[in-house]
Amino acid sequence: MDSLIQMCDLKGQYLKIKKEIDLSIQEVIDSSAFIKGKEVSLFQDELAKYLGVKHVVGCANGTDALQIALMALGLKPGDEVITPDFTFIATVEVVALLGMVPVIIDVDPDTFTIDPQKLEKAITPRTKAIIPVHLFGQCANMEEIVSIAKKHNIYIIEDVAQATGTNYIYKNGTIAKAGSIGDIGTTSFFPSKNLGCFGDGGALFTNNDALAEELRSISNHGMKIRYYHDIIGVNSRLDTIQAAVLRVKLKYLNEYNSNRVMAADKYDNLLGNCNKLITPKRASWSSHIFHQYTLQLVDGNRAELIKYLSEKGIPSMIYYPVPLHAQKAFELYQVKAFNKNFPVSDKLCESVFSLPMHTELTKDVQKYICDTILNFLH
Repeated sequence: MDSLIQMCDLKGQYLKIKKEIDLSIQEVIDSSAFIKGKEVSLFQDELAKYLGVKHVVGCANGTDALQIALMALGLKPGDEVITPDFTFIATVEVVALLGMVPVIIDVDPDTFTIDPQKLEKAITPRTKAIIPVHLFGQCANMEEIVSIAKKHNIYIIEDVAQATGTNYIYKNGTIAKAGSIGDIGTTSFFPSKNLGCFGDGGALFTNNDALAEELRSISNHGMKIRYYHDIIGVNSRLDTIQAAVLRVKLKYLNEYNSNRVMAADKYDNLLGNCNKLITPKRASWSSHIFHQYTLQLVDGNRAELIKYLSEKGIPSMIYYPVPLHAQKAFELYQVKAFNKNFPVSDKLCESVFSLPMHTELTKDVQKYICDTILNFLH
């Protein structure tokens, strides 16, 4: 290929909307309202409308969003919070940092999201919350998770960092956006996300008025009235320039997600007949917006394949090489690895690899990537 292949082509995406982005940033600079400028409240309102929720509260990043959610629900040290084993560490590290006990369970082998069958078995009298992660662009099985949570009177915090814009499809045909189903939804606007800003950013979603007030207060030093601190909070705000960028990109989110789906379909068509690969499965209960296009290598040397791709100018990534239950960081914290048995996560960490996936992928680039993979495997 003559041009450099990107895992995520942020520059190419920017150039298509350059005039709008530049104008929106310049308007913030001209106003000098860099903190809590009008763009923040406008973006929160627009995202709330898009998601079909009553409240969106911006914050500094997706990890903060998870921490603020746990704090707003009144969880205490020693409380247990169930999370999937196969996910980015942010989902679990905030639980540990707050003195709560992460209870890590294995995932579904098809969707890589939290397995509801294992979920109920992990619940104890100390369980206070579940954090289902909508991984790689599709939802966990929320209908089953909600049923279990209601049965045991525990909270749900949805981690939507990789699935902003995904549709959850109920058995009766009703559709809801990811993040609008649990007690609180959280997301990240890290630049490579489907809806990403030009730095760090995050948000929380809820339909509960009292919770929304608590989220706003915690994210702003525990204040409801300036300089009156009713609770201990944190300093975590979505800055105005990032909100301005997100307002522009939100208008294109459906188009961006559609482009990713078309790219995923192209990958499927080119790689689906290779018996050494397992292409991503689509859940019956969720759309898939392909934050990542993640394959499983079932026959072959993954390290050698990745090396070969790199030599041919093709980037790839392993999300994730080490499951949470095996992370050294948690040796210092109280972490419960349910049954200490994670066959699915262990297998995924040994076999998965992700290909370039972004809104600017061309068919020619995808064909080159796939031809190179098949040439190595055959």
